[in-house]
Formats: sequence, structure tokens, C-alpha cells
Amino acid sequence: MTDPVEFYFDFSSPYAYFAAHKIDDMVEGFGRTVDWKPMMLGAAMKVTSGLPLVKYPLKGDYCRADWDRLARFQELPWSMPENFPIATLAAARVFYWAWDQDHAKAKAFGWDCFTTFFGKGIDISSREQIGEIASRHGFSADDAIAATNDDVYKARVKDETEAAVEKGVFGSPFVIVDGEGFWGADRLWMVKRWLRAGGW
Repeated sequence: MTDPVEFYFDFSSPYAYFAAHKIDDMVEGFGRTVDWKPMMLGAAMKVTSGLPLVKYPLKGDYCRADWDRLARFQELPWSMPENFPIATLAAARVFYWAWDQDHAKAKAFGWDCFTTFFGKGIDISSREQIGEIASRHGFSADDAIAATNDDVYKARVKDETEAAVEKGVFGSPFVIVDGEGFWGADRLWMVKRWLRAGGW
């Protein structure tokens, strides 16, 4: 199989940050590419009656410690944002706008959004911050900011989110390989095994 691997995520998901660091390199050895697909996790949570992880007793404390531990393990910068979770509509809209122009530059923009938020603890919910990030990757900041209000990309994020939920996506990150879904950064080893074996 040569179909792209689908990588669904919300830019406000710490575990997606860790998965995004590895997924492209992981699938490259199998002749695959990765389609990054930002979505609004809140829509999936409405279906599952879920809450952000930090809102759960005990689980929230565990996750905060786990994120710090994962950052050390993967040798990634980590700064728990003071404002968390956040709305990431602007980042998602600009990502798809960038994706329609250049996939590689869109991924670089997306990774920068992750590292700005989780590596530096800087809030990325504002259009201005997203424009600044886009400008670091060869895009016009003004054009990126305009894309956040573009009906085309408003609809794109909405449609991608609805399509994700229809496919069974309920968390972030969520990887779909050949129609098979894998939830969580801790399932990337299983994704790799699936790619190597062609399923089981």
C-alpha cells in the first residue's frame, strides 16, 4: 500500500506535539507520506462527553507529569502553557491555507505552532500570533491572518472535523493507516508495525 497515512490532531494537544515530532520520519522508511489533518477536538468531545485531560481528577496530575517526562525522553523543549487548553481555530485554518500551497512548508508551520505553544509556552490562539509564525516559513503574515477569516478555510476546518468524527476519530493524536485507526502517541510503535507487516 502507498496511500498517505492520516494524522489527525488538535494543536492544543500535548500528546499530538510528541507524535508530530516523529511520525513523518517513522513512515518515510515504508514509502509513505503523512497527511497532517488538524481538527477541533472539542467537536469529538461533544460526541464522547469527554473533557480535556487536565480537567479530570488524578488523571490531570498524571498527564502533566507525563508530558514533562515525555519531553525529557524525546529531548524536546517543554513549557506547560499557562492558558491551556486553548481554541486553535486560527492555527488550523492557516494550516490548511498553507497546505494548499506547499505541504512541506505547511508542516513546518504546523510544527512551529506546536513548539511555540508547548516548547515556549506562548499562547497561539490569536490571529496575530499565527500570522507571525506563518511569516517565519515564507508566508505573508497579512495573508495568513486574512486566511483565518476566509470562508473557504472556515468551512475546511469544519468539514475536516466532521469527516474525522465520521471516521471514528475521538482523540488527539489519531492516526489512520489503510482504514485502521490508532489513538494516542503511545500507539506509534503499533502504526510502525502495521506499516511493516501490512496489517494483521
